[in-house]
Amino acid sequence: MSEIDPTDHALATIASILEHPEPVLVIRQTETEIVVAGEREHIASDEPPIVDEHPVIDEHPMVEEQPLVPEHTDADGYSKVGPGPMVAIRLKWTVHRGDDGQYYVHETIGEQSAPVVSGPMTSEAAVRFVDTQQDEAQRRFELLRSEIAGRSSLADYERKGEA
Repeated sequence: MSEIDPTDHALATIASILEHPEPVLVIRQTETEIVVAGEREHIASDEPPIVDEHPVIDEHPMVEEQPLVPEHTDADGYSKVGPGPMVAIRLKWTVHRGDDGQYYVHETIGEQSAPVVSGPMTSEAAVRFVDTQQDEAQRRFELLRSEIAGRSSLADYERKGEA
């Protein structure tokens, strides 16, 4: 005799639920009628309507708008990482505040390299410098990647003898 497939049990359970659904009881009180499970029944008694002790407020709560990227009030610690497939050759720019109150950008390649320091500059200039460097690195990376992809598709084209 063969074993019973576990999915058979799951399908049987689902089928039994669909064949014999439990009655859904939805009660909503309106001014003169109660709606129960989709059927309307008129209130026949002179009882006062039930007042909920905790009324539901239909208003949406107000949420303060916040920018998607938080503004940096202090540039110290601001950093960005360049693109690349390997951490060992990935660029990283980090803003540090010097003892003189000026800001310096430390640029490193990988995690073990000595930083190349740019500065002194203001906090806004340091953040702008980091953003510009990261954007330029991203642009160069995309250019290199598309060039490699173009060469590989050209090599495939030549390999097939279609050139």
